[in-house]
Amino acid sequence: MRDYEKLAFQHAPDATLILADRVILRASLRVEAVFGWTPREVEGQSIRILYPGQTDYELIGERARKAMQGAAVYRDERFMRRKDGQVLWMEGHGSALDREDPQRLAVWTYRPLESEGPAGALTPTERRIARYLVNGFTSKEIALAVGSSPRTVEVHRANMIRKMGVRNSFELVSRLLAGVG
Repeated sequence: MRDYEKLAFQHAPDATLILADRVILRASLRVEAVFGWTPREVEGQSIRILYPGQTDYELIGERARKAMQGAAVYRDERFMRRKDGQVLWMEGHGSALDREDPQRLAVWTYRPLESEGPAGALTPTERRIARYLVNGFTSKEIALAVGSSPRTVEVHRANMIRKMGVRNSFELVSRLLAGVG
């Protein structure tokens, strides 16, 4: 890689990772500002360290793998975890170098979305649950991830539907995504 290409990667405006089989090979300098880890600390580690839990890691990873087989660039929004344990809402973009085996070698960028979108009217707990809803998690999966009961998740979902002025979960997710994208 030429010097200016290295410089461009290192100083990319978003946290940028090069992954091989979901292991971080290289990390840009922005990774420290976004995730709190230095590039040296994350390089050689599984990307699992940037996920709040095993369920997030598995479900989002599988969804991204399938999508990247059909598209040149995959985009989603998901929870990610900083070194200090803080969970942030992130926009992720991934591009596989081999679409037949997207996880073999891929480039990912991440950008925090914590303060954006219509979710600002929601309580912190509702925002947390809304972010799982946006990623297609069921109430049972959300409850497992946040340490509550599925019924509690359903109560929060009903409150969000009322606050956002929508009729159902589909409209809620559409509204949240429209305001964040």
